[in-house]
Amino acid sequence: MDEATQYFVIRAKAVPEVLLRVVEAKRLLASGRAVSVQEATERVEISRSSFYKYKDDIFPFHDNVKGRTLTMVIQLDDEPGLLAVVLQIVAQYHANILTIHQSIPVNGIASLTLSIDVLAQTGDIAQMVGAIERQEGIHYLKILARE
Repeated sequence: MDEATQYFVIRAKAVPEVLLRVVEAKRLLASGRAVSVQEATERVEISRSSFYKYKDDIFPFHDNVKGRTLTMVIQLDDEPGLLAVVLQIVAQYHANILTIHQSIPVNGIASLTLSIDVLAQTGDIAQMVGAIERQEGIHYLKILARE
């Protein structure tokens, strides 16, 4: 990828209010206390466009990531050995792969959904994600969930 994704840890008081409300709306949806994006955004008093604009870019930080599951989607070239390279990077960071689902390639590009168990000995997750993103043939990487 041309532009490396960067991650920052900042105190909640430095985060714009709209982003905190997006996190709260996501929590309402995940817990079932809101059944639709419309309901969640109304309850936290933000627009749906703000929710959709930021929902994929902000996640709560959890100090204790041991035993946490990280799910990501990756778009990659349909190229022999590229999946093995991604899996090798995960292994280098001592994370445990829980599930792998790769779609049938369309126009030479496949979608890969990978769920990883983050263990006590797992290294820096941001570095692992960056290492995957920098690989030739990786077009897109997005963290879908962190539980």
